Amino acid sequence: MNSAYQAHLTKTLGEIEAAGLYKRERIITTHQTAHIAVTGGREVLNLCANNYLGLADNPELIAAARDSLDRWGYGLASVRFICGTQQIHKDLEASISKFLGTEDTILYSSCFDANGGLFETLLSAEDAVISDELNHASIIDGVRLCKAQRYRYKNNNLEDLEAKLKEADANKARFKLIATDGVFSMDGFIANLKGICDLADRYNALVMVDDSHSVGFMGKTGRGTHEHCGVEGRVDVFTGTLGKALGGATGGYTSGKKEIIDLLRQRSRPYLFSNTIAPSVAAASIKCLEMLSASTALRDKLEANTKFFRDGLTKAGLTIKPGTHPIVPVMLGDAALSQKVAARMLEKGVYVIGFFYPVVPQGAARIRTQVSAAHTREDLAFAIEKFAEVKQEFGL
Repeated sequence: MNSAYQAHLTKTLGEIEAAGLYKRERIITTHQTAHIAVTGGREVLNLCANNYLGLADNPELIAAARDSLDRWGYGLASVRFICGTQQIHKDLEASISKFLGTEDTILYSSCFDANGGLFETLLSAEDAVISDELNHASIIDGVRLCKAQRYRYKNNNLEDLEAKLKEADANKARFKLIATDGVFSMDGFIANLKGICDLADRYNALVMVDDSHSVGFMGKTGRGTHEHCGVEGRVDVFTGTLGKALGGATGGYTSGKKEIIDLLRQRSRPYLFSNTIAPSVAAASIKCLEMLSASTALRDKLEANTKFFRDGLTKAGLTIKPGTHPIVPVMLGDAALSQKVAARMLEKGVYVIGFFYPVVPQGAARIRTQVSAAHTREDLAFAIEKFAEVKQEFGL
């Protein structure tokens, strides 16, 4: 390596550490569940995984994945359109479409790739994409890859969205696409999809929703934010992940109108140039969707757990972002403080992580907690108690 560049890297890393912002990965020595062991064998309560429905170690999903190894093998060693598509991949795409109520689905290695391959495929320089300012980094990166006119509207602000739609019309955009997270991952806020779809109808725009933090548990039957907001059939294209509520493994998808999915199969670069997901993941994901279609027990428990935890933190005097989603951010403001609080919580037996700039805006550092159906009431009461203790210790 060039010595000057190596010195530059060392200096930059030192500055990050000196500011108390160095991210150190904690090593988990067990499977992912409500209680995990970290290096040294200590068991702690896990309050920051995307394991919303507690399915990451579900025996039925594990059995489905194990059985698939004998039937379908370990991997495909190819991209989909060459020799990387098995029947199980088509079965999973059909299962996702049925679950979401869409016409067709295409699988990706991650939702990051699904978003990365969406916009440049669907839009050209004649078109416009209007994106929420708090959208996930994968949407931001995907938008950067396309040549369309770019507009950014204030988070969940319909007046600003309408102004940007008018601006796009004034600039003679051929087609317009509104892009939003279904749930904004740092705040747990739910997008106003009813208002967004109404504006889309008024201004003849398409609607795209990344439902990664929603599918499986939002809405009365867990279909996602479109069910929660009552806009079934009005969203043109969804992206999502298999790596959160739907078993917690890996893989993503885009689902929606058939013509959109057909074009993605022809031209979406992350799809055309990345190996397909492992058949074991596909098999377990199909099983997961079968379970969620048969019963709402897990999403119902998650809903109750979330209310209990939110109410408990509020009564304990912690400052949290309002809402009903199982993402519950405990607001601290200072980045270094968020690191100290997270470390102290770990000492007290609760595994949480501090989030700070550039993941969240400057001055908006927080501990982002996430409730799971795998948590018991005793687990959540314990966590509330420890947060209350830390509040006193740090004068929060």
